[in-house]
Amino acid sequence: MREKGKLRRAVAVHLRAIRTLHQVSPRFFPIQTASGLFNAIAPYVTVFFSARILRELATLRREDVLWKWVIAGVACVGLVSLLGAVLKRRYETLLSDLWGRKEILFVRKMFALDFAELDKQENHDLREQIRENENWASWGLMKVAYVYGDFVGGVIGLLSGVALTVSLFTSPVPETAGRLTVLNNPVFILLLAAIMAAVSALAGKLLAASEKCWGDTAQEATLGNRLFGHFGFIGLYKERAADIRMYEQQNLVSAYWDKNSSFGADGPIGRLARGKMGVYAGLGVCVTTLITGSVYVFTCLKAWGGAFDVGSITQYVGAASAMIANIFSLTGLVGTLETNTGFLDQTFAFLDIPNAMYEGSLTTEKRSDRQYDIEFRDVSFKYPGSDVWALRHVNLKFKVGRRLAIVGENGSGKTTFIKLLCRLYDPQEGQILLNGIDIRKYRYDDYMALFSVVFQDFRLISQPLGANVAGRMTYDRERARRALEDAGFGERLGTLDRGLDTMLYKDLSEDGVDVSGGEAQKIAIARALYKDAPFIILDEPTAALDPIAEAEIYGKFDEIAGDKTAIYISHRLSSCKFCDEIAVFHQGRIVQQGSHDALVADESGKYHELWTAQAQYYINEPSTP
Repeated sequence: MREKGKLRRAVAVHLRAIRTLHQVSPRFFPIQTASGLFNAIAPYVTVFFSARILRELATLRREDVLWKWVIAGVACVGLVSLLGAVLKRRYETLLSDLWGRKEILFVRKMFALDFAELDKQENHDLREQIRENENWASWGLMKVAYVYGDFVGGVIGLLSGVALTVSLFTSPVPETAGRLTVLNNPVFILLLAAIMAAVSALAGKLLAASEKCWGDTAQEATLGNRLFGHFGFIGLYKERAADIRMYEQQNLVSAYWDKNSSFGADGPIGRLARGKMGVYAGLGVCVTTLITGSVYVFTCLKAWGGAFDVGSITQYVGAASAMIANIFSLTGLVGTLETNTGFLDQTFAFLDIPNAMYEGSLTTEKRSDRQYDIEFRDVSFKYPGSDVWALRHVNLKFKVGRRLAIVGENGSGKTTFIKLLCRLYDPQEGQILLNGIDIRKYRYDDYMALFSVVFQDFRLISQPLGANVAGRMTYDRERARRALEDAGFGERLGTLDRGLDTMLYKDLSEDGVDVSGGEAQKIAIARALYKDAPFIILDEPTAALDPIAEAEIYGKFDEIAGDKTAIYISHRLSSCKFCDEIAVFHQGRIVQQGSHDALVADESGKYHELWTAQAQYYINEPSTP
């Protein structure tokens, strides 16, 4: 009962996987079914017509009948083979396509996940494990495609074999055959059929046991793939070239090439193949060979006794051999199903990750005056899995239309504050209010639309410049151009022959243009301006620039922010002197709040300490706007 329950669950999980793959490739399984049908019956069609032609040659030798069988055989075999070949080619094309299309499932899931879930390392580890399972032996979703094809071919082949071998058992040996008439006894026939089925099943179980051994190598194979994936291609990345040459890191790399033998003949997988996995597979083949030999003996004895002619011998031996092979294959699939179920469990564990954040229903007001009030009321937050409070008892109210600077040392809670403001996370304690209403009560997409953020680790996409700014392929070109000019990219834009259609970077185009860090930062700011949200946030996007360049960028940005509420986060205090208010974070708390002049004047405060430590960088600083 336990085995049956295990098999039922394996079948249920694989049926779900089929439905899941069908979503991204609706044509794959119908084409695979048709391909399996024609390729499974092709051998039996050949056996059928060959038997008829041999029978005619061995008996009446009628020329007109013989020609009919030859023509019909050539036509049917040719048609079935042609259709089978066309469908198989189409199936193989769709199978290659499916390898890429199944990634849509994971990308859509990652797009749909709450940021809080996407930010968890364990979810990324799970996704990587799924990818590694697929890479080393197609385990998981892609194994389902192969299993389904083997199942369709096996079932159709089995049914075709049964249809062509029924008369092997029902054709009687004449009474004149003497002792061979025992072959007519129903008990003998049933016993022989039962033995054939049982031994075929045994052979399949041996194959299944061999297949299950693959599951035992998953951890070793994953490690081997990761090592190969990293060190096998490390020399191809130009950004690593200088370090490799300066520090002779090729010696470190070659150590892994020489010693990593996960997939080698002497590695753990190779040893397993020479051990029980190989023994099980070999015994399965041996048992199948014995069954085939038994069928040959039984068929020849009945023919010797006069039950049928030589043409039928060809039909029965060919069909029975193919039928046994299909029983062997179908029984072996049980082991593959049960082994693959564990890998599919990992896949669906990822695809079924729930979103825990509350989804509100209120729509945010579309205010033309941009009068949105944000308040942090006694907010505390710690990251999942951590016992340390990243923010503690934070109280802050934004003055709409003004400039707020967030400053503090690394780890003081500045970026965490922004993540909570944008509702990438929800606080464990306290409330964040928009116009007096808890932000969790608003529709998530509506609330997100209020913010444009340039993060410190922003990324541009290897797509046209204008599409990067707008976030879509069709957009308002004049608005995108204006945003780039306002962000200080206008001069460079004028030098680009293709303007907004210029492809960024060379990943996808030989004509792509590489941009410097400063230029990329301006494009990122243009992206924020194009969105035209009421709140605009710069979260240390200029951390790689020197203090003077950063101050220039912030000064320019202050001009174009207009009536938006602007929030600046920076390590460098000089860049934020023009702000109306500065909030100083320290160890997850706001320890000071006020104007630059007032905070500098407080010699006992954290801001004065930071300012004094950084003063050496501000000597040549341009005047603040």
